[in-house]
Amino acid sequence: MALCAARLFLSLTGLFLIKFLPAQMTLLVPDRVFDGERMHEGWKVLVREDKILEAGPVIDWHPGRMDTVNLPGITLLPGLIEGHAHILLHPYNETSWNDQVLRESLAERVLRASNHLFASLSKGFTTLRDLGTEGADYADVGIKQALGKQVISGPDLLVAGRAIVASGSYGPKGFVFKPPQGAEEADAFDLVRVVRNQIGQGADLIKIYADYRWGPFGQAMPSFSQEEIRTIVETAKSSGRVVVAHATTKEGMRRAVLGGVSTIEHGDEGDLEIFRLMKEHRVSYCPTLAAGEAILQYAGWKKDTDPLPDKILKKRQSFREALSAGVHILFGGDVGVFPHGDNARELILMGEYGMDPEAVLRSATSGNADALGLKNRGRIQHGLLADLVGIRGNPIENLQDIYHVDFVLKNGKRVVKSH
Repeated sequence: MALCAARLFLSLTGLFLIKFLPAQMTLLVPDRVFDGERMHEGWKVLVREDKILEAGPVIDWHPGRMDTVNLPGITLLPGLIEGHAHILLHPYNETSWNDQVLRESLAERVLRASNHLFASLSKGFTTLRDLGTEGADYADVGIKQALGKQVISGPDLLVAGRAIVASGSYGPKGFVFKPPQGAEEADAFDLVRVVRNQIGQGADLIKIYADYRWGPFGQAMPSFSQEEIRTIVETAKSSGRVVVAHATTKEGMRRAVLGGVSTIEHGDEGDLEIFRLMKEHRVSYCPTLAAGEAILQYAGWKKDTDPLPDKILKKRQSFREALSAGVHILFGGDVGVFPHGDNARELILMGEYGMDPEAVLRSATSGNADALGLKNRGRIQHGLLADLVGIRGNPIENLQDIYHVDFVLKNGKRVVKSH
């Protein structure tokens, strides 16, 4: 009887130990670590399951309790955060925006989006802020749910649903009948209802178009009044959500800032005055440099061969003034206008237009995490998600190295491996 009791005790003790032994840990030993703020030579990073346990030059854990992975030549970064994406669009030189909205089936667009998501993830972009389905209803919400169920692989998503435009301002246009629109129309009398409905449908944030190309000669002009924008912002805020604004004109930007939005997208006519106003009101700026260049290239401009178009010269000046004003700059390229997976094109242009390389990397990691309210990612530090990217080379010395992705960890699991 005593022997049986002893065996039972040992058996139960063994089960207890198995149950409560810490999960297997992995020590990553790259050449250097960019922790979301600055570069550190000789740092190591300890990961357990989906979390970062520790990062620094010395990791004080017993080596028998962890696997060590040496990563010579590698710079380890937090998973990159794309601030302006359209997963349900693909480049306009493949299919025009009108035809994507009106001719492509919802099924095709969702299947394309699945490919787009993996293309971005494979290049180190572990989180995307998707800013409008462009006529695909709430497909982004369904895709986000599918990602959560691990039906498909891809970055985590923040989704805006249909987005909101002033009646008559958006597109598609130019037909003898009014075709389905690329965003939901609303005006003063029904803004509250539309915002609440989009929230109820699953939007994480509300996107508005503070201006668009609806002027007498097709030029961009403001659409919503400042009071309408304020109504949208207050309605969204009561549910804990923010509002972001497409705004290319100075007046559209001004109304959006004073109306209380959290970020300005594009901001082509921004100048020192408006960027100082944005800084005063703590509004972040997402310049989408890559989309602007891509659209001009589709129209025939040959970069590095042809002279810089006036639009690019103005955008470069505007970007420099944003830097001078000290406004918080988001990384977000409007990917979808150009190929998914080439998200880093925006990072390269941010450096080309005058941003310090370390600031560029900060923008795509801790900067975007802070601006988008993502407290569990964007840095390599204790307790945050183990979304990590291994880059071959040193992107501080050469930003082009950001393209040399060796591996990607999503929630601590390797989803992309070097070939």
